[in-house]
Amino acid sequence: MLMESIIKKTLGFKSHRVESVMLREEMLVAQIVPRKGSRPVCSRCGRKVSGYDSLMERTWRHIPCWGIPVCLVYRPRRGKCPTCGVKVEAMPWSRGKSFLSMPLIVVLAAFAKRLAWEDVARLFGLHWNTVKAAVKHIVDYGLEHRDLSGIIYIGIDELSRRRGYTYVTMIYDLVSGDLIWTGDGREKGTLEQFFAELGEERSKTIRGICCDMWEPYADVVRQEAPDAILVFDKFHIVKHLMAAVDDVRRQEIAEKGKEHKDLVKGTRYIWLKNPWNLTDKQQLSLKDLEKLNLKINRAYLLKEQFRQFWDYSYPANARKFLKQWFWWATHSRLKPMRDFAWMLRRHEEDILNYFRLKITGGRIEGMNRKAKVISQRCYGFRTFGMFRLALYHCLGNLPVPELTHKFV
Repeated sequence: MLMESIIKKTLGFKSHRVESVMLREEMLVAQIVPRKGSRPVCSRCGRKVSGYDSLMERTWRHIPCWGIPVCLVYRPRRGKCPTCGVKVEAMPWSRGKSFLSMPLIVVLAAFAKRLAWEDVARLFGLHWNTVKAAVKHIVDYGLEHRDLSGIIYIGIDELSRRRGYTYVTMIYDLVSGDLIWTGDGREKGTLEQFFAELGEERSKTIRGICCDMWEPYADVVRQEAPDAILVFDKFHIVKHLMAAVDDVRRQEIAEKGKEHKDLVKGTRYIWLKNPWNLTDKQQLSLKDLEKLNLKINRAYLLKEQFRQFWDYSYPANARKFLKQWFWWATHSRLKPMRDFAWMLRRHEEDILNYFRLKITGGRIEGMNRKAKVISQRCYGFRTFGMFRLALYHCLGNLPVPELTHKFV
């Protein structure tokens, strides 16, 4: 098969043909010309129009062939459209003013999902900015063509982007696990921006929203999506409980001094782990420590009692248990456990919504770990704009332009 036929087949030409392919300065140069008698297609409305004139010759980088760089050369025609006026013709291998062919853009973006952008640039002999431009093109196309009409359950969380309390707000579809939106910061205005971009109509279709007990998030959700059920995330609540148990351990060590510190040395995870995950050695240590009437042991028993809360099926029964557990915790003489109990009391109704709509942020935590891997793979991103681009590209499951040939 001739090289001209290969390029024609992979690019899906109809109104164009490859006139010649020549090797110039270690690069394959494909000269493209319009078919005789063909008319240009308006790049805005897609209708065939009468020819107007031709522009200067343009060059596009294409996918390398056997490690040899390939470029496409063509003089774009302009057509006179009765509706849109004089417009440059639509070319199946080109989008906008990019000097990359559409197949190369898709291939670069596909590699950029799995490798650092610098590695992709080195692999294809391009500049880092060229890879970034390809990713941006695909992300812009995906955001424009994605469908958000079927989203009914969303999860909201924050992610630390870099040191110094620099956060980004992450919003996921809890059904598919796809990233819906990300914004700089975790302020009230950040989440308000999401609902403004989502629109009032689509906000009304959301049935459930899961987030942590960050008050600015909760206030915006109640204001912008009043019909949705707000559920405080089970995993964040357990995280607060674990922190309270560990604070009891730290305070007890500070109160009783070095001798007690030596006694409980290496036992931190005994108090925090699930009982069935303890090793044989940890189980023996726990049995010995339980005989000493330690404050940390009381906190551990409260933690294990609270585990029953999630087993209820009806809000009324869960509320009854929560009331009883609140009394135990507030009379335990353990300040961290009392503080945790009062936090539950302040957010009781939204916590009990879990039994009306059992959605959790477990999937969010998994996606946030993937987001951190993306950042670590590229050794971080200097700006939020670049990080946002990488997040949408790798976690958004965005649609990509269709090609006539699958290159990767």
